[in-house]
Amino acid sequence: MAENKGMLLAKSVQKHAGRAKEKLLQNLGKVDRTADEIFDEHLTNFTRQQNSATRLQKEFNNYIRCVRAVQSASKSLMDAINEVYESQWTGSEALYAQTNSVEVLFQDFSHKLGDQVLIPLNTYTAQFPEMRKKIDKRGRKLVDYDSQRHSFQSLQANAAKRKDDVKITKGREQLEEAKRTYEVLNTELHDELPALHDSRILFLVTNLQTLFASEQQFHSETAKVYAELEAIVDKLATESQRGSYTLKKITANSSPSSQPQSPVKANLSIVNNITNGSANTNGRATTTDLPPGVLYRVKATYKYVREDVDELSFEVGDTINVIEYEDPEDQEEGWLMGIKEGTNDKGMFPANFTRPL
Repeated sequence: MAENKGMLLAKSVQKHAGRAKEKLLQNLGKVDRTADEIFDEHLTNFTRQQNSATRLQKEFNNYIRCVRAVQSASKSLMDAINEVYESQWTGSEALYAQTNSVEVLFQDFSHKLGDQVLIPLNTYTAQFPEMRKKIDKRGRKLVDYDSQRHSFQSLQANAAKRKDDVKITKGREQLEEAKRTYEVLNTELHDELPALHDSRILFLVTNLQTLFASEQQFHSETAKVYAELEAIVDKLATESQRGSYTLKKITANSSPSSQPQSPVKANLSIVNNITNGSANTNGRATTTDLPPGVLYRVKATYKYVREDVDELSFEVGDTINVIEYEDPEDQEEGWLMGIKEGTNDKGMFPANFTRPL
């Protein structure tokens, strides 16, 4: 058995040496080589296709790593936003739900990129190393064929003088065997290389369509979530401007009786006076000769420019007819609902910018 291994090793070394000698002679122009321009064109296309696929695979792997890094950073950011957004603020529960939606969308997007884009891309690029091995083997068999061809030509020239038909017959058999081995591989590659090259279009169309569709869906859905988050924060800003979350300052040496009456209490006293039928100019509203639906009238003591579409703007001296809220739950502390006299302008306004008539 050891003897057989030694013989196989010696034969392999001899074959490699023969190929090296044949290539050297070809490169020096001492012997010709079998040319195949059509195969050379297929090989050029294959090399270009393999290089493009390898780069696409490399860049897409890097892209997925970056997406997952952004996913992790986004989760940390959303956790911080949930922590800083206080639970008593408007929309806190909705904000928590929406920030969780961002994480779910990222997970779905990342899985789609991995399962539906990267895995098919890996399968596609896995064809090239195997095909490259076959191409290299074809190259070795071509060298063997050329070497046998040149050896047989020399044998014919020398053996013909000595009329050594046995050597010529054996040389011809070796040449035919080398030729058959080469031509089998060459024929297969002449079929397989064009087919692989043509497959690139269908693969890229399918792969890129999946990628772009996943991108479009992810960005479309996240845009909706961020629009909701923006609306929540906008509402918080509006309520904050109205003083909904402002802490009232109380000085240490002030007594409850000396505290200024809050706008809502002042206006509640006005409503009580209206109910009791009393009215004068000392902080109480006149209720006589009022249009239907008007509780009382106030005059603007300060200019107010509305900050939202449901608010009422007015100048100093404008008269406003105070009316009830359509939905009592919409009433906010310190705010009244009214219509500016002489106009159809209607909206909420701060009570402490006016005085009762």
